[in-house]
This record gives sequence, structure tokens and C-alpha cells, in this order.
Amino acid sequence: MTAIHSERLREAGLPDLRPVLDGQGHPLLFATVSGAHLYGFPSSDSDVDLRGAHLLPLSGIIGLREGEETQTRMWDRDGLELDLVTHDLLKFARLMIRRNGYVLEQLLSPLVVHTSGVHSALVDLSPGLITRHHAHHYRGFANTQWALYQKTGELKPLLYTFRVLLTGIYLMRTGTIEAHLPTLLDQVRAPSYVAGLIHDKALAEHSLAMDVDPKRLRTDVEALHTALDAAQEASRLPGEPTVYDALHDLVVRTRVAA
Repeated sequence: MTAIHSERLREAGLPDLRPVLDGQGHPLLFATVSGAHLYGFPSSDSDVDLRGAHLLPLSGIIGLREGEETQTRMWDRDGLELDLVTHDLLKFARLMIRRNGYVLEQLLSPLVVHTSGVHSALVDLSPGLITRHHAHHYRGFANTQWALYQKTGELKPLLYTFRVLLTGIYLMRTGTIEAHLPTLLDQVRAPSYVAGLIHDKALAEHSLAMDVDPKRLRTDVEALHTALDAAQEASRLPGEPTVYDALHDLVVRTRVAA
């Protein structure tokens, strides 16, 4: 991990997380911080979501004993709750092909805990994986979070609703993934009160949205959906990934070399 990666973790209020990765069952290709810390609205009691990719041995792919495509681990370290999920490179690559903005956000997270040459190669290929159909991912994610907010009244799903809609709009307009909500507020027109919601969320993970007019919220969320639809319609992004063969070759080379 480079000095700039360490600095970005410190700026996000995170400690050196490399020791927590010790003892993983399979070699890690990368691990980054996702979740509220990446999105720019962590609370003092937020857990740390670590996401990444590992590499199964060839025997775990072609033999009778199937390897773990996905590894999940949750634990507490010195009062810090940690949640680590990694996928085998092949599964991660397949998710990348399926217009899954979530895995691209993990791959491109600036909060890097562990990296490798394969990680760098995946990052280099990522622009060729982005299509205008990624708008569907963000539209669906927003609908899910909006329904959860209406059920619970919590700030977290409300902020997720705004975050994913703004990420989708920005992606359709620029071809660039930006998951950090405070940064998005400077790039895409959004309701002025969202910054205040971020401040309120910082006080507690499960705080409620107390001073927001429900009618205005609905109107503003619908307006952002309309903006996402328009951005997708006007987008110059391709309809299909353009680096399928290159990604296939990278997966094969990496597996054979291991």
C-alpha cells in the first residue's frame, strides 16, 4: 500500500487496516473500504466494510473440491466492527461484466487497504466495462433504499437513495464512477438540505430523518429519477462492455501464473 493510500485512509478517519487482513484463506488481489466511509457519511459507530477479490488455486476451480467463490468474515478489533467480503477473481470479473456498479465502486475505491498488479490491471480495464445500462443498477438500488427509508424513517437509507441517484446521473454524464456523496453535491444539482442530512447521520448510525418534509422529499427523489432517465437517454456510453476479451485474458493469465 502506497503512502497516498495510507493518507486517504487517515483522512477518512480510519486506522491502518492492513493487519486485519492477516490470515485470509486465499491470496488477496485487493481490498478496499466501501460502505458509509466511501460514500462520505460514516457515523462514529459505523462499522468498516472491506470488499475485494481473492484468488483460488486452479485445483479449486477444476477439481472436485470446489473452492470458496465468496469469503465472508465479520469480527471486532479493538472496538472497531469489521465486515470483509471478497470474491474469487473469476466471480468478481463476471460481476463486473454484468453492469454491476457496486463492484466497480469497490474496485475503484480510493480507500485502498491492499493492492496488487492484478488490481491495477482491473482498474485500467474498468472504463471499458461502463455502459449506459449501469443506470438500471442505480435506479433499482435507489428504489430499494427509498422503500427501506419509507419503512424505517432512518437517515441511512435516505442518504443511500440520494447517493446512488447522484452517482448514476454523474456516471451517465461523465463515464466516471463517483461514490462520495459530498463530492457529488458539488457536481450534480441536488437538494440543498442533503448536506445537513450528512451532518445528522454523522451523530449516530441509526438516526432518524426528523426535520424533512415528506412531500418535498418525494418530489426531490422523483426529480432525480427524472434526471437519471434523461442522463441515460443522452449518454454517449456504449451499450456493451468493450474489454470483455481483455478481462478474460487477465483472469486466465492470473490463474495460470498462480
